[in-house]
Amino acid sequence: MHYVRRTAQWFFLRLEKLFNLVFGDRLNPLYHLGAIAYLMTWIAVVSGVYLYIFLDTGVKEAYTSVERITHYHFYIGQIMRGLHRYASDGMVLAMGLHLLRHFAFDHYRGFRWFSWVTGVFVLWLVYASGINGFMLPWDRLAQFITIATAEWLDWLPIFSEPMARNFLHEGSVNDRLFSLLAFMHIGISLMLLLVLWVHTQRVARAETNPPRRLALPLLLALIVLSLVWPVLSQGPANLDTVITDLKFDWFYLAVFPLIYAWSPEKTWWLVLGGTGLLVLLPWLPPVRRAAKGFRLTLRPGDDIVVAHPGESILEAGLRAGIALPFECRSGGCGECKCTVLQGSVDHGAYQESALTEEERRAGKALMCCATPLSDLDLECENIGVVRDIPIRTFMARVEQQELLTVDVMRVMLKPLDPEPIRFHAGQYINIVLEDRERRAFSFATAPHESELIELHVKLVPGGAFTTYVFNAMKPGDTLRCEGPLGSFYLREDSDRPIIFVAGSTGFAPVKSMVEYAFHAGLRRPMHLYWGVKSVGDFYMKELPERWAREHANFKFIPVLSEPAPGDNWTGRTGTVHAAILHDFPVMTGCEVYACGSVGMVESAHAAFLQKGMTEDRCFSDAFNFAPHIKGQGGEVIQTSN
Repeated sequence: MHYVRRTAQWFFLRLEKLFNLVFGDRLNPLYHLGAIAYLMTWIAVVSGVYLYIFLDTGVKEAYTSVERITHYHFYIGQIMRGLHRYASDGMVLAMGLHLLRHFAFDHYRGFRWFSWVTGVFVLWLVYASGINGFMLPWDRLAQFITIATAEWLDWLPIFSEPMARNFLHEGSVNDRLFSLLAFMHIGISLMLLLVLWVHTQRVARAETNPPRRLALPLLLALIVLSLVWPVLSQGPANLDTVITDLKFDWFYLAVFPLIYAWSPEKTWWLVLGGTGLLVLLPWLPPVRRAAKGFRLTLRPGDDIVVAHPGESILEAGLRAGIALPFECRSGGCGECKCTVLQGSVDHGAYQESALTEEERRAGKALMCCATPLSDLDLECENIGVVRDIPIRTFMARVEQQELLTVDVMRVMLKPLDPEPIRFHAGQYINIVLEDRERRAFSFATAPHESELIELHVKLVPGGAFTTYVFNAMKPGDTLRCEGPLGSFYLREDSDRPIIFVAGSTGFAPVKSMVEYAFHAGLRRPMHLYWGVKSVGDFYMKELPERWAREHANFKFIPVLSEPAPGDNWTGRTGTVHAAILHDFPVMTGCEVYACGSVGMVESAHAAFLQKGMTEDRCFSDAFNFAPHIKGQGGEVIQTSN
C-alpha cells in the first residue's frame, strides 16, 4: 500500500508541475478538484431541474418528452441535456481524482477519517443517482440499464421474487414505474447534497467555489461540448427485443458489462469489496504511530492553537478560526509560506517552485504541507480575518500624543491614504520600522470612527520603538503601518453573554469592541474585567465607568492584583480570572474575549476550560513583551516590544 501511495504521489507531483506551466499555480485544476466537483454538482442540479419540468413520467411519454426537450426547445433543451450529462461525468472525474489525490498525499488517516469515509458515501450516492438518471429517458440504453440493474439486484437475498420478471416483455411496465424512478432520482440527489454538506463541514474553510477564471471556461466548455456532441437518445425502449449494440457512458456504467462478462455475484464482490477497502483504508497498515498534538504560536499577534496529530499548520490555524493566507492548499503556489522561528516540522510534499531549498534552509515552510514535529513558534506576516478587508501598507501622521500614566501613551494617527482604513473591532496594525522590524498594536478605535487611529503604547524597558514613542516622537512625525491583522475580533453571530478580560493595555482592543457593540446596537450582556497591578494603572478607568452608567447591558469590574495600603482599594483583588470564576462558576453559556500578557491569557484560558468553556467560544490575543526569541539555528530574532 505504501508503494502504491508513493507512486501515485510521484505521478500527481509531476502532473501538477506540468499543469502549473499551462494554467499557472492559481488556476491549476488539480488544486481545485473539490470545488470543481461542487461546480459540476450545481450545474447538474440546475440543468436537472429544467429537464424535470418538461419530463413526462409515463411509459410512452417519457421517451417522447425527452426527444421534445432535445430537439424542439431552440437549442436550450439540447444544451441543458448536454450540461446534465457532461457535468455529471465531470463530477465523477473530479471526485475520483480528488479521492485519489488525498490518498496519494496521505490525507485520509487520523482526524481526517470522517471526511474520507463520508467522501466514499458521496461517491456511492453520485453513482446511484447517475445510474437511476439514465433510466428516465426510457430509450434502449435505459432499457439495458434497468434490466441489468434488476438482474444484478436479484442476486441479493432481499427480494421475495426476482425483479427482472417485471421486464420480460413489452407491456410489463406501467406509468407507476417512471413515477417511482423520478421520485428515486430526486430523493437520492437530495440525500447526495446532504451528505456532501456534512462532508464539507468538517473541513476548515473548505473551498466550494472554484476561481471564476476557472469556473467560467469549464462552463463554456460544457456548453460547447453539448452543442458539438449533443446527448441523444438511442431509440425507444422495446422489451420484446434484446439490446446488443449501445453507446456507453463509461464514467457511470463501466461496471455493467462485468455483470454479464463475469456474473452478478462476482461484480457485487468487486464493488462491495472495493467500497469496504476504501472505508477501512484510514486504519489499514502502514499505520502511523499516534503522536500528541503540538502547540503552535503564530506571530505577529501571538495566536496560540493546538495541532492534531498529522494536521498541517494551515489546517490547525483555519480550524481555530485564524485567517491564514493560502491559495492552492497543495504546496504549489507558496502563498502560505511562513518562517519557523523555533521547533521542527515535516515539510511534506510540495512543488520546488513554491519553496526553494535555500528558503527551506533559511527556516521557511509551507503551512499547507508542513506538519509539526514539536511545539512551534511561527512568523506569518499576512495573518488576516476576512478576504473582503485586504491587508494594506499605508503611511500615517502622528496627530496627538497624551501621556495617560507614567508608562502608557495614547497615540492618535491620521492615515495619509485617501481610502478609509477598514478593520474589525479587536484587530491590530503593525508599525514597520526602518530596519523592517514590526511592532504590533491593537486598534483602540472603533471601526465606525476610523478617521483617526488610536493606539495605547506601553513603555517596555529597552524597547526600541516604545522608547522612541516616549522620548522622541512628536506630532507631525510619520509612521509606516500595515494592517488590519489578527483573528481577535468581535463575533456578532450569537446572543451569548460576553466576558471581556483585559490586562493592562489589553484594554485597547476591548475599547474598540465595546464602542462598536454600542454603535451596532448589540443588546447582549457584556461584562468587562480589567486587571492591573495598582490603582494608577487604570489609565482610562472613567470611560468604562461611564459605559456602565449609560448602558444597562454593560458592567465593569476592575481588579487589582497588588493593591498598596495607600490605595484604599475596596474592590476586587487577586487574579482577574479568579474574579470572573467567582461571578461565573459555570462558563458554558458565555463567550470570552481575553487580551493581555501571555501569562494572564494562558491562565485564564485554562481555568475557563475547566469550568465548561469550549475552545470555539474563547478568543484571545496575547501580548508578548519578551524582547527576543531564539530561531532554529540559535540566532536572535527580534519580536514586538
